[in-house]
Amino acid sequence: MLPKRLNLKRTRASELYYEERNPSPLELVWLNFRANPLAMAGFYFLGFLGFISLFAPWVAPFGANEQFTEALSLPPAWSDDGDLRFLLGTDMLGRDMLSRLLHGAQLTFGVPLLVVLISAVIGIGLGVAAAVSVGVKSSSLKHFLDVLFSIPSLLLALIIVAIIGPGLLNAVIAIGLVMIPQFLHITRNAVVDELPKDYVVASKLNGVSTLYLLSAVIFPNIVSVLVVSFTLALSAAILDIAALGFLGLGAQAPAPEWGAMLAQSLEVSYNSPWVMALPGLALFLTLMSVNIVGEALRSALQQQRETT
Repeated sequence: MLPKRLNLKRTRASELYYEERNPSPLELVWLNFRANPLAMAGFYFLGFLGFISLFAPWVAPFGANEQFTEALSLPPAWSDDGDLRFLLGTDMLGRDMLSRLLHGAQLTFGVPLLVVLISAVIGIGLGVAAAVSVGVKSSSLKHFLDVLFSIPSLLLALIIVAIIGPGLLNAVIAIGLVMIPQFLHITRNAVVDELPKDYVVASKLNGVSTLYLLSAVIFPNIVSVLVVSFTLALSAAILDIAALGFLGLGAQAPAPEWGAMLAQSLEVSYNSPWVMALPGLALFLTLMSVNIVGEALRSALQQQRETT
C-alpha cells in the first residue's frame, strides 16, 4: 500500500504545481489582448482577410472578371430585384461583387501586408546598424531621415510612381521604398533611447556580445514601439494602395483592387450605390481592424512589461 500512497501524493503535487505555474510573457500578452472583445473581433476579421488572401480563387463563387450579360447591375440578393446567385449583387458589367471583393482582398490587404513585412525586416536591420554606429555618417543619416519622415508616405509614393510609371507593381515598389526609411528611423531612435539606460550599461559591463545585447536585452523593450509602427505602416500601405488605385496610378482595370473598384463605380453610384458602398465598407473595416488590433497589442505589451 505504501508505494500507491506515494504515487498518489506525487500525482496530486504535480497537478497542484501545474495549476499554480506562472504564464510565460507571451501568454500574458495573449491573455491581456484577449480580454479586449473589440480587439478580438478585429483580430478574427484580419485572420479572415488573411485566409481569403490565400484562398480567394477557391473560395469565390465566380471569377473576378467573369461577366453575366443577363445580370447587369443587379442589387444584393435580399432586395426584391436581387438574385440568390449573386449574394452582394453585380456591377454595371455583370460581374459578381462578392467574387470581386474576395479577389480584391489579395491586392488590397495581402499585397500591402507582404510589402510591409519585407520593408520592416530591411528597415529594422538598417535601423539597428545605424543606431550602433557613430560619427558624421550616423548624424547625417539621422537628419536625412528626419526630413524624409516628415513627408507624407502617399506624397512620396505619388512622386515615385510618377517617375517609374503607373501600375500595381510600380505602386508596390514605391510603397516599399517609402516604408523602409520609416522603419529605419523609428528603430534607430528607439535603440538610441535605450542604449544609455542602466540595464543596457549593466549588460555591457557583464561583457555580453553586441548581437546578444541587441536581440535579448534591447529588442524586448522596444517591441511595443515596433508593433505600433508596423500597424501604422500597414494601415498606411493599405490606404496608399487604395488611393493610388483610385487615382489610376496603381492597379489598373479590370483588377478587383478595392480602390480601383471605387473609382470605376463613380459613374453609377446613383443608380447602383452598392457597387461603391461595398468596397468602401470593406476598406473601412480593414483599416479600422488594423488600427484596433495594433493599439490593443501595444497596450497588452505595455501591461506585460509593467507586471514583470
